[in-house]
Amino acid sequence: MRIALIAHDGKKAEMVAFLLEYKEEFKGVELVSTGTTGSHAEKAGLPVRRFLSGPLGGDAQIAALAAEKKLDAVIFFRDPLDKHPHEPDVQMLMRLCDVHNIPLATNPATAKLIMDQLVRSS
Repeated sequence: MRIALIAHDGKKAEMVAFLLEYKEEFKGVELVSTGTTGSHAEKAGLPVRRFLSGPLGGDAQIAALAAEKKLDAVIFFRDPLDKHPHEPDVQMLMRLCDVHNIPLATNPATAKLIMDQLVRSS
């Protein structure tokens, strides 16, 4: 199982809280992440393969994994109230999740539903 983690700056604290809540469930899951989100995940005690920061191409790198069907889920805590210079990359990632039928959570409530289902399925 491989799950991608991404969080806009205004959502990093929510991502850390989510990761800590599901820390046990993430054991045995390969986590990949954009650079800054990955550093927060590491500080929370989770091993993660970090890509570039989102604005520097990390979102596109994760989108490439989605295009290659190498992701089982994407947890992307987006900040809808802020502007993001890399919004085209964000849209591409979301589109590829839809094209390849990859579960995509853009907020903690949906991420919890995905994680609860994955736990029940395993």
